[in-house]
Amino acid sequence: MKVKNWMVSNPITISPDKTVEDALQVMKLNSIRHLPIVEGETLKGLVTESSLRAYLSPEKQKLPLREVMIINPIVIDPEASIDEAARLIYKYKIGGLPVVSNGKLTGIITVTDILEAFIELMGILKASSRIDVVPYQDNLDDVLEEIRSLGGKIISIGMDITINGEKVYFIRLEKMPLEVLASQLANRGHKVVSFIE
Repeated sequence: MKVKNWMVSNPITISPDKTVEDALQVMKLNSIRHLPIVEGETLKGLVTESSLRAYLSPEKQKLPLREVMIINPIVIDPEASIDEAARLIYKYKIGGLPVVSNGKLTGIITVTDILEAFIELMGILKASSRIDVVPYQDNLDDVLEEIRSLGGKIISIGMDITINGEKVYFIRLEKMPLEVLASQLANRGHKVVSFIE
């Protein structure tokens, strides 16, 4: 999944000559928290709701954005993966990234956009079923084969390691009854932790 498929294209922008007050008004009017600062199509900086908190007094609101903007903000390429965008946002504890290609601003991607992408990937909002399994001898392929043999269609797979060191796989499927599957997996030596139809 690429950033370009989940970013907000043609984001709202502002000129570095505009004031803090102008930026605050644009952000409030458009219900946004990240405002790229551009000259032409070239990204010059970024202001955010939190970065402008230090400039809320009436005299500071008259300052031009070029004096208060974040220079050289963390950016991402539109061809980068959503995973990379999520890593950058987590690493730098920021809420969004300008998307830049060849120095030109092409979009912005925020935590909300990334969450939407992961929800879509995980199939969380689709009508689905889930079965949690500890595969016998860590043979996940056998579990997946059994699911497919019963007509199950896999949406996503997650994994966690228990305190005992067991790998538990959380397998989300298109909606289907799971009692027969759970029984067959158990008969093949797999440990079915739980299932939700």
